[in-house]
Amino acid sequence: MLKVAPQLVIFDVDSVLVDVRGSYHRSILETVRFFTGRRVTYAQVHRWKNLPGYNDDWKLSTAWIASLGIPVPYAEVKRKFEEFYWGRNGAGNVARERWLVPRARLERWAQRARLAIFTGRTREELQHTLDRFHVEHYFQKIVTVNDVSKPKPDPEGLRIILDGDDPRRALYLGDNIDDALAARRAGVPFLGVLPKGSLARRHRLAELRRQGAVAILGTVLDLEKIWP
Repeated sequence: MLKVAPQLVIFDVDSVLVDVRGSYHRSILETVRFFTGRRVTYAQVHRWKNLPGYNDDWKLSTAWIASLGIPVPYAEVKRKFEEFYWGRNGAGNVARERWLVPRARLERWAQRARLAIFTGRTREELQHTLDRFHVEHYFQKIVTVNDVSKPKPDPEGLRIILDGDDPRRALYLGDNIDDALAARRAGVPFLGVLPKGSLARRHRLAELRRQGAVAILGTVLDLEKIWP
């Protein structure tokens, strides 16, 4: 059985630390339905997520809408998406998010290794979630899409976090193809996180393995099974 001894553990956020089915994924569906009038599904979201280059949900939504024969400018799609995501006074789909790691578990991990975040979220979106669940202080380094010139799948964000450290002594936990590609290009061992029985696991497990995942976890909490 695989065993790891990382000095640095880097997490993606969406679907790893936070359940975003009711927030980001729901906002994708509502945005596509708004512009096209089509009833689209979560299974279709995961088919798009199985393609490289769609870590950006605004980009994904724009491409999906265009594929249905209704080209809409990216900026317009982004505006509507954010209306669904934020709602009024933060009461939109963002309020449906659930933090997945108990603070006691984060505390234990932070005593064993440095913890960090590399996410495709904006700083504003991430800060809202970290503040809401009171967890920012567990992470020594945080890199968002606002902190890089090239977003995932480019490895720039991982290299910023590594800051010259040996990538082989780190781990990156993520759930999509762009996460795996960024890890491979940075030389950082990658762990896929795909819930058992989920659409994400059905659509992406084989591809994450092809991209070099050293293991596929059913939940981020399973990290402790391979980190003795």
